[in-house]
Amino acid sequence: MKLTTTVDIDDVHDLARVCVIGALNTDTAPEFEQQLQAVLDNSHELTVLDMKELDYISSAGLRVIFKAAKQAKNAGNRLAAANRKPHIDKVFEILKALPDMAVFANDEELDDYLEAMQNKVKSEQ
Repeated sequence: MKLTTTVDIDDVHDLARVCVIGALNTDTAPEFEQQLQAVLDNSHELTVLDMKELDYISSAGLRVIFKAAKQAKNAGNRLAAANRKPHIDKVFEILKALPDMAVFANDEELDDYLEAMQNKVKSEQ
């Protein structure tokens, strides 16, 4: 699976919009992390991850996003996610419900679960 990102900067509103297209998984997360880091280094007041075209997210992708959110917060900025598809939103709902609970034996088990949940929501649409 492939991931493409585009970045649009709105200097007037001190906003960076990062469009994420494709799959954010173990294979694509490292490069995405570098790209997102470059955006965060510019210290925009708000960085928006536009997930309208994000088809899949794994635990590796989530780690990158949560790390970036923490970094933005520590710098006095914000990171937001917008336009999440229902199956991507489901992943965020699951993790919000279990923020401090480790319920999976390893990343592979977590990724299998997240993939199954995303596929279930997709099939219900």
